[in-house]
Amino acid sequence: MSTHESCAWLCGAGDFTLAAAAPPLTPFAPPVMAFLEALSAALLEDKALREYPDLTALAFFCRRGNLEKHRRDYETWSKGNRVGRGLVFHIAPGNVPLNFAYSLVAALLAGNASLVKAPSRDFPQTRLVCQVMEGLLASSFQTLRPYVNVISYPRERQEITQELSTLCDVRIIWGGDETVTHIRRIPLSPRAFDITFPDRYSLLVLRASAVLALEDKQLQAAAQGFYNDTYLLDQNACTSPRLLYWLAENEDTPSLHKTRAAQDRFWKAVHSYAAPRYTLQPVVSVDKLTAFYEAALRLGEVYRPAGGDNLIARIGVKELSPQVESIRCPGGLFVEYIDTDLSALLALVSPKFQTVTYLGIDPQELRQLILSHGLKGIDRIVPLGHSLDFSLAWDGYDLINILSRQVETW
Repeated sequence: MSTHESCAWLCGAGDFTLAAAAPPLTPFAPPVMAFLEALSAALLEDKALREYPDLTALAFFCRRGNLEKHRRDYETWSKGNRVGRGLVFHIAPGNVPLNFAYSLVAALLAGNASLVKAPSRDFPQTRLVCQVMEGLLASSFQTLRPYVNVISYPRERQEITQELSTLCDVRIIWGGDETVTHIRRIPLSPRAFDITFPDRYSLLVLRASAVLALEDKQLQAAAQGFYNDTYLLDQNACTSPRLLYWLAENEDTPSLHKTRAAQDRFWKAVHSYAAPRYTLQPVVSVDKLTAFYEAALRLGEVYRPAGGDNLIARIGVKELSPQVESIRCPGGLFVEYIDTDLSALLALVSPKFQTVTYLGIDPQELRQLILSHGLKGIDRIVPLGHSLDFSLAWDGYDLINILSRQVETW
C-alpha cells in the first residue's frame, strides 16, 4: 500500500502528487477568497457553533469583510509581484482543535497548496471543519481540491512524514520543542525551508486601579475574556496567560491594599464565570498541588493567596525568576507578581515569551519597552480576551510574505 493510501483523508485530493503538482496562485486569489467565504457561511449556519466558541472565531476570521481587510493591508506593501511558493506541509499540534485550519487558511491566502497533518486527538471541531470543506470541494470548488488536503496518520509512521517533507516547498511545524527538534532532523529538498512554532509562554499585565474602576458589566466581560484566553483550551494554547503581572500604584506600597482588593475582585469574577462552565478533573487538582510544590523549589519564596478553591490555583511570587516559565499546569494554574512598573520584565523575557494580554495598560507602552530594550521575546500585544485571535502576523512572522515569493523585475 502506498503512503497516501495508508493515510486517512479528512478532505482533499486523496493523492500527495496532485497536491505537489498544483500550480502556485497569487496571494488572496479570487477562488480562495470565495472558498473561505463559503466556509465561513457554512460554519455560521451550523448548530454546533453554539457549543464550540473556537468554531465561531474561525468562521468570523474567514468572513469576506475580514479577508478583504487583510488583502487591502497586503496591497499597501506588495508590488503585485508575488506568488505562492508551492506545496506547504503542515504538522498541526495535537492538543488544539482548530490550529490546523488557521495554518491551512494562511497558506491558501498566500497562494499555496497544502497538506495538513491533523491533530492526533479526535476533536469534533476538527471533524466538522473538514466535513464542511470536503462538501465545498466536492461541489462548487472542485478546482481547489488539490490545494486543500487534511490527512491523519499515526505519529510513528515517520516514512509518511519523510515523503511529504521531500515533496513540500515549505514545512510548518507546530508543537513542543521536542517535536520541532525531532521533525527538523528529517531532510527537506534543497530550496525548501521550515517555519517553526515551538512551545511559547504568555502573560497578562493588569493595572490594579483599572480593575477597581471597572463597572460590574465591564468586570464580567473581563472575566469572560480571561476565561476564553485560558480555560477554554485548558491553557494548552501558547497564547494562554500563565503569569499575571499586577501593576500597583506607587502609593499602594508597602501595604498594597488596593492591589490586593483588585486581585480579590478580579478572581471572584473569574470564579463566578468559570464555575458553571469548567469541570475540574480530580487528577488536575493533584497536578496543581504538585505544581505549587515545584514552584516552591524552583522560584524561592512563594505563597498561596488566601481564599478561593482549587478551580483557580494561584501562586504568588515575591520576585520574578526566569524559572517561572517552567511552572505549568492545565486547568487554571496562575503565577502572580506585583510591581509598580514593568522593569522586572527586562530580565525575565526570553525568546520563549510570545503574547502579552493587557487590561488598563497602554499597549504602546508595552511595545516601546520591547523595542527600546531589544527584547528577544514577545511577538504579540493584545487586549484581554483576544489572546486566541488569529492574525496573519504570528510569532513574529508575516505569513503572507514568508509563504509567498517575490518575482523581481528590472
